[in-house]
Amino acid sequence: MDIDGKNLVALKPCLWVAGSRDDMRAFPDRVKRDMGAALMYAQAGGRSGSARQLKGLGPGVVEIVENHDGDTYRCVYLLRLKGVIYVLHAFQKKSKTGIRTPQKDVDLIRSRIRLAEEDHRTRERK
Repeated sequence: MDIDGKNLVALKPCLWVAGSRDDMRAFPDRVKRDMGAALMYAQAGGRSGSARQLKGLGPGVVEIVENHDGDTYRCVYLLRLKGVIYVLHAFQKKSKTGIRTPQKDVDLIRSRIRLAEEDHRTRERK
């Protein structure tokens, strides 16, 4: 699509699973802005420099990492379902040792992947 010489890209819808939207709303303003921009890149089919594949959860699970005032914030989204992005989890990493995602967060992400997949199947049937 081209309007006034500018190329426009259709954005995939961004759906929020469980409390992920409220969790992100609690982040500092700069973190919300940067993560929002990274999600918009994903909606347009790109990937922000702060986004990377989250290992151990299968293909299409991507994590955005932002640091702010000595704290680390993460947002995990799912790309592998056709035509939509599901935001699975947004959280502040509490551990001061290592970069590994805490197991409780990995378990929550896994359960939300299942919720997203079920929601996607339901939407496809409509």
